[in-house]
Amino acid sequence: MRRRLVLVTSIAVLAMIAGLSVLLVTRQPVAATVVPSPLLGKVAPEVAGQEFGGGKFSLSAERGAIVVINFFASWCGPCQTEEPNLITFAWQQRLKGVKVLGVVFNDTVDAAKAFDAKYGTLYPSIDDPNGTIAFHYGVSSPPSTFVIDARGRVAAELLGPVTLAQLNQVVARVRA
Repeated sequence: MRRRLVLVTSIAVLAMIAGLSVLLVTRQPVAATVVPSPLLGKVAPEVAGQEFGGGKFSLSAERGAIVVINFFASWCGPCQTEEPNLITFAWQQRLKGVKVLGVVFNDTVDAAKAFDAKYGTLYPSIDDPNGTIAFHYGVSSPPSTFVIDARGRVAAELLGPVTLAQLNQVVARVRA
């Protein structure tokens, strides 16, 4: 009787492991969701601040360029997942009229600087100490990414970790 119970339990455990393995192998990669933001088509709220590298950033000064604004935090797992994609995108688009900006969301400057240093970020980041920028964009959690067109209007909002393909697709649509 005891042998039968051990055998049945073993088979059940193996079936669960096999099922979980199939689920993990066949699941789609996690990617951001394009959402119908109330800001779409409207002039983007101003984003300005001191870059970690010492320069100053002002969204209004970037008219004529497409700007990708990414709200992130060092403690955010999905932000860590998307960071290599943002870095690659920034590098590929650096000479094509596209700027990328990181905005720190509910994090310390030191932690955000360490995050940037860890990943070797190729784009500037600014702090949002009072959450004012996030408030104006309606951001409640990171990562949240906004694409601003060359006229300074919000063209897209993506919630969750963005992929390189998503960024390229949105920017191609904005350019068209």
